Amino acid sequence: MTAEKYTKWVACWGNATSITDRKEATYAKDLTLRYPIEICFSGSQLRFHFSNLTGTEPVQISKAFVAKKTSAEYKPVAITFGGRTVGEIPAGKEILSDEIPFAVSAGETVDVSLYLQNFTQMNAGTLVTGPLSKGSFCYGDFATAKDFPQDLSRSTNWFYFLNTVDIWTEEKNFALVCFGDSITAQDWPDYLKLRVKREVFENVSIIRRAVCGTRILREYSCITYAAYGLKGETRFPIEMDTAGAKSVLIQHGINDIIHPVGVDVNPFRPMSDMPTAKDLIEGVKKFYLPLAREKGLKVWSGTLLPIFGWRTYNAEKDMVRNEFNDWLRSSDLFDGCVDFDKALRDSQKPESFAIGMDSGDHLHPSAKAYEQMAEIISEDLLK
Repeated sequence: MTAEKYTKWVACWGNATSITDRKEATYAKDLTLRYPIEICFSGSQLRFHFSNLTGTEPVQISKAFVAKKTSAEYKPVAITFGGRTVGEIPAGKEILSDEIPFAVSAGETVDVSLYLQNFTQMNAGTLVTGPLSKGSFCYGDFATAKDFPQDLSRSTNWFYFLNTVDIWTEEKNFALVCFGDSITAQDWPDYLKLRVKREVFENVSIIRRAVCGTRILREYSCITYAAYGLKGETRFPIEMDTAGAKSVLIQHGINDIIHPVGVDVNPFRPMSDMPTAKDLIEGVKKFYLPLAREKGLKVWSGTLLPIFGWRTYNAEKDMVRNEFNDWLRSSDLFDGCVDFDKALRDSQKPESFAIGMDSGDHLHPSAKAYEQMAEIISEDLLK
């Protein structure tokens, strides 16, 4: 296809950015990060979003490159920032690279490599899993090398700084944004990408905006739980700034319900944080729906999964979950509902996962269940 047929920017890959887990070591130096990304659309240019949203210090990207992973010859192309090869991300900010001429065909995989020469605060990233979500890091500057030295590198599921890749592509292409917490940060969006590819839904990208531990109504200020991320009110406006987005599927709220235990058990988790179903509904109405409609997005709800057996489970919490789910299923404020709960629960004991659908912790689904979640997504969201 000639370049003249390309008319707009669409996000073709994306994650959220959050506060990383506060361990003893929070800095890196002389480190190369690499993220392989399968490009779902054909296009003539790429641009890259880098985020230091949760950082408290500026981050310098010393070098950044994109290269076709599957080409016979590995030819890294520099990612630039205002014509410079060094990118500076201020604390609490996000930046966009220059538009990089880079012809790519749907289905090709590219490596995005970042080299961090100086001491760098690794405070902005997110943990994601799934068959398509795996990066690697290497000690030293190997940003243009086709392969990392095995003795200096390891795989990682932490995605730092890079949070979105846009492609200059055809008008018919669009993005579906999947917004949520650890359930969405884990495998089902990757399985949805595989389903999209298998069933030849050629015009949709799946953009994951998910952070483990996040809640609609609250966030933590202590370092123990800082990695549980920003509250929905803060996250949603930032994460919905997604090029070419047409729809958003929201599956969020279970952490609001399961986290509160009382200060006698945990000083950071007071029972005063425990919402009613009405509180959750009002949070969605106030923080999510108006902004999504303002952006012209169709909005689909996703029901919350069973929690029987989870360590903070009780009947009152499950009552809130069920009441919230009933609203998610029935409210005419949404364009549709993906009933994840119904698909994964036990028909005889609906407060529990069905056999084979529980990962074992009674909160997160099994690999089989994540595949099932991807399979029940309505074709209306993918066409």
